[in-house]
Amino acid sequence: MSDRSEHLRPKAPWFAGVVFTLVVVVLHLPLLFLFASSFFERIGETWVFTLRWFQEVLADQALAAAFLNSLIVAVTSSTLATVIGTGAAVALHRGGFRWGPFLRALSLTSLVLPEIVFALALLSWFFLLKVTLGLHSVIAAHVTFILSYVILIVSARLSTMDSSVEDAARDLGAGEWKLLWRVTLPSIWPSVGAAFMLGFLLSFDDFLITFFVNGAGQDTLPVKLYTSMKIGLTPKLNALATLMCAVSALLLIFAFRSSSFRDVLKAGEEPGDQR
Repeated sequence: MSDRSEHLRPKAPWFAGVVFTLVVVVLHLPLLFLFASSFFERIGETWVFTLRWFQEVLADQALAAAFLNSLIVAVTSSTLATVIGTGAAVALHRGGFRWGPFLRALSLTSLVLPEIVFALALLSWFFLLKVTLGLHSVIAAHVTFILSYVILIVSARLSTMDSSVEDAARDLGAGEWKLLWRVTLPSIWPSVGAAFMLGFLLSFDDFLITFFVNGAGQDTLPVKLYTSMKIGLTPKLNALATLMCAVSALLLIFAFRSSSFRDVLKAGEEPGDQR
């Protein structure tokens, strides 16, 4: 039926394809220029291919420290947010809360709030609690920011689960903890992995929240890139931006090629398939 409907669907007019192509080209031209300027150096009147800028990036100790900070923050915050968010999604799915709908709506706050408002609110909260800013404050801020995405992804998978599987486990005498570890978590594990990878990318690439709640001398890679750009835009910074894009692209390719995202996308089509 789906193949027939695809066959009967009218083709898009030729100018729609032209407009779409132009939009894609215009949107990606700055990125192409950024990538090209990372691999070429002007000597006299000619441009020559070089890897010099990447070598300078890799040899820069300050950038290496910023990369390590980004890695620590991304891994820690995405892990904590995945654990907390998965537990919250399971609790909201099973219900039993008087204010369940309100709590579910509140859990998605960071998805609708402007990021700068979210960052200012976190900074004000840290100031009120007299928390010294540093990597720990960045991690706490990223956990609260990523949490909404984790709850959304895991809740979407939970909503497509076959509830008869959990009911059968209860009938066989499984307690709540055993039901969680033996039935629920194995069924939603692909979505948990997808939530972790998305959280890692959001944390690793985040600039605005990190800029507000970061302490002095503990810059992450996006913040370091921004502060370096204020001095002047150089091919070295273009090479750094290219490396950041490459890391994000590789993680996205790995995510979409893994079973995590495939199972999440198929969840709505095969709700009863618990492979």
